[in-house]
Amino acid sequence: MRRFRFSQVLRFILFAALFGGLMGFVVMSLWNVTLPRLVQGVSAISFWQAIALLILSRLLFGGFRGPWNRPDFGNAKRDQWKGRMAKHWQKLTPEQRDRMRQFWGNRCRPGTSTPPTDPTDVS
Repeated sequence: MRRFRFSQVLRFILFAALFGGLMGFVVMSLWNVTLPRLVQGVSAISFWQAIALLILSRLLFGGFRGPWNRPDFGNAKRDQWKGRMAKHWQKLTPEQRDRMRQFWGNRCRPGTSTPPTDPTDVS
């Protein structure tokens, strides 16, 4: 079992290095073919500059996404919260619901939000 994990980790590292190298080569080639011809004063870049540019662009525009950013990740917690809020909302009287709507509706307007006076309204 331990040997299997080691080979999986080694295979992952190998494929990650190959993929990173391939992407760096693609970025370098595209940069060197297009930008020096289109924009005066832009010079060709090296492979390592292309890797740095790729990492920088991922940080600025795409981020490094993991399994926590999948649409299906965390739905259980959100569904539990929605269920608790729905049960809480059903327990409120119509007057309390109106006050809550008014409070949350004014929440983003500076100086106009006043919390409910009765602590049982929001708990």
